[in-house]
Amino acid sequence: MRRRRRLLWQLYPSYLLIITLSLGAIGWYAADAARQMTLDNSARALQAEAVLFRLLIADKLTSQAFQEIDTLCKQIGASISTRVTVALANGRVVGDSDFDPTRLETFALRPEIKEALHARVGIVRRHSFTMNSDLLFVAVPVEQSGAVTAAVRMGKRVEEVMERSGSVAFAMGLGAVVIVILGAGFGFYVARLVNKPLLELKTGAEKYARGDLKYRLRTDASEEIDGLAEAMNIMAAQLDERVQTIANQRNELEAVLSDMVEAVLALDNEARIIRINRAAEELFGIKGELARGRPVGEAIRTTELKRFVNKALAAAEQVEAEIVVLGAPDRHLQAHGTPLNDSGGDRIGVLVVLNDITRMKNLEKMRRDFVANVSHELRTPITSIQGFLETLKEGAIHDPENAERFLDIMIKHTNRLSMIIEDLLSLSRIEQEREKGGIALKEASVKDALIAAIKTCGGKASEKEITLSLACPEHLKATINSTLLEQAAANLVDNAIKFSDPGETVILEAELIGGDVLIRVIDHGCGIAREHLDRIFERFYRVDKSRSSKEGGAGLGLAIVKHIANAHGGRVSVQSSHGEGSAFIIHLPA
Repeated sequence: MRRRRRLLWQLYPSYLLIITLSLGAIGWYAADAARQMTLDNSARALQAEAVLFRLLIADKLTSQAFQEIDTLCKQIGASISTRVTVALANGRVVGDSDFDPTRLETFALRPEIKEALHARVGIVRRHSFTMNSDLLFVAVPVEQSGAVTAAVRMGKRVEEVMERSGSVAFAMGLGAVVIVILGAGFGFYVARLVNKPLLELKTGAEKYARGDLKYRLRTDASEEIDGLAEAMNIMAAQLDERVQTIANQRNELEAVLSDMVEAVLALDNEARIIRINRAAEELFGIKGELARGRPVGEAIRTTELKRFVNKALAAAEQVEAEIVVLGAPDRHLQAHGTPLNDSGGDRIGVLVVLNDITRMKNLEKMRRDFVANVSHELRTPITSIQGFLETLKEGAIHDPENAERFLDIMIKHTNRLSMIIEDLLSLSRIEQEREKGGIALKEASVKDALIAAIKTCGGKASEKEITLSLACPEHLKATINSTLLEQAAANLVDNAIKFSDPGETVILEAELIGGDVLIRVIDHGCGIAREHLDRIFERFYRVDKSRSSKEGGAGLGLAIVKHIANAHGGRVSVQSSHGEGSAFIIHLPA
C-alpha cells in the first residue's frame, strides 16, 4: 500500500514561502517608510520656511501692502523652488509665487488654508488643479492681536520631494517584484497541491447536502484528508440508510393516515395543528396545507372540538369523549386524545383521533323508532283482538248480533296485522336480496309495469270514483325488475287514492329525461307540509297518524318504494305543498 503523505510535509514549504514573502513585505514597508519619512521631513522644512516667511510679511499685512507681499512671494518662491501663497482670513489670495493673485479664486475652502485659518498647521498632499500636479502643501496661520488674519502656504511638487528617495525605492520595488513573482509561483503550486483534495471534500459535502448520499469521496491524498474522506463516506452511507428508513416509515405512515376512515389531528402543546389526514380535511372541509401551523380553534371552528383538545392537552393520560359538530347535517364524533411524547419522554402535544359515528347514531335512532313503531302498530290490533275475545268469552258469544260484529272487527285487525307483517317481510326481502345481489334486473317495458299497477289499484279507485290516468311512451324501456317496479308504482298510486277526494284524478306518467327514467304519481289531494318531506320515506312515519290508521295504512308503503328504487340503482323524491297535492317521483337509470 502506498505510503500516504502527511499534511505537515505539504504545508511546511508553504510556511517557508510565507516567511520569504513576509521579508519582502517588510522590505516594501521599509521603502514606504523611507518615502513617508522624506515627505515628513519635507513637510517640516516647508513649515519652517512658512514660519520665516510669515515674519517677513507681518508688517506688510498690517499696512495692507498686498503688492509688496505678492512681489516678495515671487522672489522667495523662485529662489527656493517652492510655491509661496498668502491668503487673507476671508480666503482672498494677496500673494502667489506662480500666479497673479487677482486671477485666483478664493482659497477659503482649500483644506490646508482652512486648517491654518483655525490657528492650526495645515499639512495636505493633494492634486493642484491650477498647477496640474501633485503637491505637498503646508500652511501656517498669521496672527495679529490674538486673531488669525491670514495664512502663509508653502507648496512643493511631490516628485521633487521624492527624487532623493527614488533610487532606493526603485531598488526595493524591484526586489519586491521579484519576491512577488517567486511567491506567486510557489504559492500557486502549493495551493493546487493542498486545495485539490479540499475541493473534492467540498464537492462531496455539497452533494451530500443536496441529498446525493450515494456519492463517495476518493481517498488518495494525505493521511489526514484521507481519514476525513473515509469518515465522510461512512457518514454518508449511514445517513443514506437512515434516510431510506425514515422515508419508508414516513411513506407507510402517510399511507396509513391517508387510508384511515378516522380523522386524525396531531397538535403541539399550543394546540396548533402539526399534521392532519385526508379524512379530517374532508370531515371539516379544510385544506391541510392551510391548516398546518394554525390553532385548532382558528382552523376548525368547532367549540366542542376545541374544548376536547384543551382537555386532552391538560390530561396526563388518554381521554375520550363524544362531540357533535354542528352543520347540515350534524356530525356525531367519538374523540380519542392521546399524549404525544418525543424521544426524551417530554410532552410535545396530543394526537386526536375522531371516529364519525353519525351513521351509527342514526341507525340506533332508527332502530329505537322502528321498535317503538312496530310495538305501537302491533299493540293496537292485538289489544283490540284481545279485548273482543275476552268480551266474547264473558258471554257476548251467545249474542249472535254482537258476536258477529265483534268477529268482523277482529278479522279487520287480523288483516291489519297480516298487512304489517307482509310489508315488513317485503322490506326485509328487498334489503337482503339487494345486499346479496339477488334482485334480477333486465331491460323491459316501463309501461307494462305501470299498467299492471293501475289494474291492481283499479278497484279501490272505482270505490272512491277516482280516475286513474296513464301517460307513458310505448317504446320507453329501462333495466328493471318488473314485479318490484309494479309494487312501487302500486304503493304510490294507492297512497294517492287514499288521500284524494272523490271525483279527483290521479295521474301516473313516465318519461326519459337525460339519463334517467322518471316515473311520477301526481294527485290533487291534501298535500304534505314542508316539515314532513324529509321523513316521509322512513318506516312507520306518517304525516297524519289518525287518518292513516283510519285508511288502514301501516306507514311502510313509502319505505318499500324507497328500497325498491335503491335496489334499481335509483332514488325517490317528492314535491308537495300542504293543500295543493303531491307528486312522487321514482328516478331510475335508463
